[in-house]
Amino acid sequence: MKTNSKYLGLVTKKFNEFFFVDLKNRENFVSSERFLCKVRKSINFKDQFIYVGDEVEIDNIDLTSKRAVIVSLKKRQNLLKRPSVANISNIYITFSVEEPKLNLSQVNRFLISAESMRVEVSLVLTKCDLISDKKQIFLLDKFKKWGYQAIILNLHKSDHFEDLLAQLKKKKCSIFMGPSGVGKTTLLNKIIPGLQNSTAPVSNKIKRGKNTTRNVELFSISNQSYIVDTPGFNMQPLEVDTRLIPNLYSEIYKQVIDEGIRCKFRDCLHLNDEGCNLNKSFERYSFYKEMIESSKSHYYQNPED
Repeated sequence: MKTNSKYLGLVTKKFNEFFFVDLKNRENFVSSERFLCKVRKSINFKDQFIYVGDEVEIDNIDLTSKRAVIVSLKKRQNLLKRPSVANISNIYITFSVEEPKLNLSQVNRFLISAESMRVEVSLVLTKCDLISDKKQIFLLDKFKKWGYQAIILNLHKSDHFEDLLAQLKKKKCSIFMGPSGVGKTTLLNKIIPGLQNSTAPVSNKIKRGKNTTRNVELFSISNQSYIVDTPGFNMQPLEVDTRLIPNLYSEIYKQVIDEGIRCKFRDCLHLNDEGCNLNKSFERYSFYKEMIESSKSHYYQNPED
């Protein structure tokens, strides 16, 4: 049985020249929500690639074989480069507090890289059973000053997990990002029943996790919500104009926007700029300064980037 009507779909998996596409208006296809698709040969997407997370239009739908043809690609909102996933709505930066030990500089780089995507960014701390309640409170207070209400998790218990799951089911498309070994795979196995991705222990030699997930795929966790199953280490490269980096730090944004702090020059980078009135006493200022200097150095070495 075939239909020539066009329907809007979501690319949930990509392999070779084929794509799995879920229909957006599922109520019309209760018994056949996912279709194996190829791109119509006559279609020219202007040298664009189709990625997991892209919205596409499909037709020539065969309900028996569950096959269809992609005929158009919708404009995407954003694109992660590593891993390649389109139209992310929420990024959950995920770090363990121990094994491997929490690295604040690395946490900051992940957070700022995520903020550059202009999506909602959250912070998840795993393996919290390995630290004391006092240390948990200390970390919650620290990250609150950074501008994040951190989510505390023990991956072997349901503490706070149900709250996180309920939150995820209200989002459009979420992704957990962080270094290997912090428990992303274990967390995804709890969120997506039957997924059962393999996990690997932290290397005793280098104290770093081993990648266990290889393919990028979207999984439905509610009627309109998806979560990305993605490879291990996946920090988005920070590709943003140096002058826009201050906007990615909540401590600076709050002073400028909420408190009305004004520097002498509008393009002040808040380093040693003349007439800078920013209060630089916040904890992340050393990370911010290092990031600005690195960005300026990259620009002067690669002015055509």
